[in-house]
Formats: sequence, C-alpha cells, structure tokens
Amino acid sequence: METNSQAYLQYRKTSIETTSPGRLLLMLLNGAIKSLNNAKIAINNNDMNKAHVSIVMVQEIVAELMSTLKMEYEISHNLMALYEYFLQQLIAANIKKDTAIIDEILDYFNQMYETWEEAVKNLGPNQAAVPNHSLKKVNISG
Repeated sequence: METNSQAYLQYRKTSIETTSPGRLLLMLLNGAIKSLNNAKIAINNNDMNKAHVSIVMVQEIVAELMSTLKMEYEISHNLMALYEYFLQQLIAANIKKDTAIIDEILDYFNQMYETWEEAVKNLGPNQAAVPNHSLKKVNISG
C-alpha cells in the first residue's frame, strides 16, 4: 500500500508541475473554497481543531498568492491589499470561529474563481497564463 501512496504523490506532483499557471491559480482558489467550506462545517459541528486547520490552510494559500504577485503591475498592489484583508479576516474568523466572516471571504474566493475560470477558458488550454502571478512554488497538498 505504501507504493501506491508514493505513486499517487508522484503523480500529483507531476500533474502540478506540468499545469499552466492559470490552472494552478484555479487549483489554489478551489483549495481555498473547499477549506473555507470545511471550516464552516467544522465550526457547526463544534470541531474547533478541524476548523483551525482548515482556516490555516486558507491562510497558507493566501500567503502563496501574495508571494507570487509581480509588483511592477498596478493591479498587483490592489490584489496585495485584498489578500492582506483576507489574512486579517481569516485570523479574526479563526479566533472567533465566526462563520459570517468565513462566508464573506468565501464569497470573494467564489467570485475570483469564476472570473479566473472564464479567463482561462478564453485563453485556451495551452495559453492559460496568469499575467500578475508567477506560481512557481505552489504547494496544494492537503
């Protein structure tokens, strides 16, 4: 069984390394959405440890998004401010275990996902680059 697990991890690593930046961004956003939903479920089930882990996962995704911005573009400064806001709200949500804050952030992530999904579709599978992100050190294991 250990060999199957290692094979899966290698497959996952290879698929991530060969995915376009646009698709990687969608994977990160999707991971954040799933983790936010998991955090809400955990809070509603009084599983505060799982809620904490899920929120921290989103914080790590936001930190990754922040670290890959190319700051020579004006939009990158706007995205940085938005990501900083996300981090502040995620910290508050984690301390308070507040699903209303999570819902607010979840709404932003859903909008971002829909926007980028449309952009990636319009660019086509081989052209799906992200102009303001350089996603080189992405870790979406979870």
